[in-house]
Amino acid sequence: MFGTRTAFAGLLALACAASANAQSAPKHDEFYWLGEINKASAVINTDEGLLDPALAPRIAAGLDSMLKAAEKPGAKRPTLVITFEPLLIEAAGVEATLLHAGRSSQDMLATVRAAIMRDELLRLDERLRKVMATMVRLAEKHVDTIVPNYTNGVAAQPNSYGHYLLGHVAGLDRDAQRLREAFARLDRSPMGTTVLNGTSWPLNRNRMASYLGFADTVDNAYDAAQIAAAELPVEVGALATSIALHAGAFVEDVMTQYAQPRPWILLAEGDGNTYVSSAMPQKRNPGLLNSTRSQASSVITAGIGRVIQAHNIPPGMSDVKSVRDNAAVITGTIAMLDGWDRILNGLVIDPARALEELNSDWTASQEVADVLMRTYKLPFRVGHHFASEVVDYAKANNIRPTDFPYAEAQRIYKVTLKEMNVTGSELPLSEAEFRATLDPVAIVRNRATTGGPQPAEMARMLGLAKQKLAQQEQWSKERRGRIDSALAALDRDFGKLLERAK
Repeated sequence: MFGTRTAFAGLLALACAASANAQSAPKHDEFYWLGEINKASAVINTDEGLLDPALAPRIAAGLDSMLKAAEKPGAKRPTLVITFEPLLIEAAGVEATLLHAGRSSQDMLATVRAAIMRDELLRLDERLRKVMATMVRLAEKHVDTIVPNYTNGVAAQPNSYGHYLLGHVAGLDRDAQRLREAFARLDRSPMGTTVLNGTSWPLNRNRMASYLGFADTVDNAYDAAQIAAAELPVEVGALATSIALHAGAFVEDVMTQYAQPRPWILLAEGDGNTYVSSAMPQKRNPGLLNSTRSQASSVITAGIGRVIQAHNIPPGMSDVKSVRDNAAVITGTIAMLDGWDRILNGLVIDPARALEELNSDWTASQEVADVLMRTYKLPFRVGHHFASEVVDYAKANNIRPTDFPYAEAQRIYKVTLKEMNVTGSELPLSEAEFRATLDPVAIVRNRATTGGPQPAEMARMLGLAKQKLAQQEQWSKERRGRIDSALAALDRDFGKLLERAK
């Protein structure tokens, strides 16, 4: 657990920094949501006949004065029901505890945690969309930028850098789907379930959920605070882990270029992207890549820590329920995404150097086998063997694809047919066709697969990516709008109750 706690310490530092840098937006912390629950209880229970209408305005006035006092700098903002209630009693009298009818710390704190994590997921969605939008913009810019792609750490095939970026966008789109699905499961109010099996008080749970901006209630009272409350942080941790895995993979792909004396992709120097080595003047260390990868590792450690803390405990235990720890996972993920976005905006891509690397290696050799099969009906394994023999000869003699002797290709082809026991003799590819087959630009342009990097498919996928981003933004706006509207309605109705105290 030491590694998990160390990761949490780093993520909590990020959370505290984010809190300190917050603008004048209201603090939607535990205290805030405990206040909203009490305001809603006052309004609903008065209307439902569960709270004496003669006492309700005075209790509401005391609650209001307490909440306003807590907004002052340095004021107490307790995070637990048992520390919140004494301040309420001091402000409104012991009669204020009539609001607690049919309630428990269990359902109240489960509701507080769900409301806070709901807000945090919307913040995460905003940053995730920002990274995806930056990637889509870069993909559109680099549709025709042909670069090497790698498998097993080895240059494999030429590709459009725009197509490569849209592949990462597709992965992040699945993360966005997971986020929306997690949000839907989190967007359920536990209020009114008390400890684990409800109450004899006929509480209006649906109205409470509506006032707090929840889409619905948690149906089963035992599930509300005992099962779901421990399960949902694990799901959020898994979501953060998935995003961090994608970030780490991208960072490492760029990072490997720094081992080359002439990278085709790197970060613009300065501005916090790179720094000069203290000992070796030629080195420009990619500090932003290092810090973002480190953040991704911390997010993964903390995300997996949600599973570890939820493991082997009976229902209802609080091990995995800490708002601070759970919110820190998301805050750390947001910081990591901010770093990733900076990386994307700081990339310097040299298309000519990328093409030089492609033409200095044999990443187009599979196309030789494909053309021989597609056009000349040669079995693929025969064409593959021929191309492999060409590559072996070229590497043994330090020959680039553009310089490979056509006569040598003809000789190797004859040998291949004999070795593979296939009839025929002459290489069917003309010299011009042989060299065109090895052109990485033409290979990318002539791809015919749905989802490939050819211009028509890139245009289709770019349009779809933009459409999904717009839909994702609309989804977020609708959820945020519903929550804001619900809280505004609560304020209006609570205000009416306050008017009766005058």
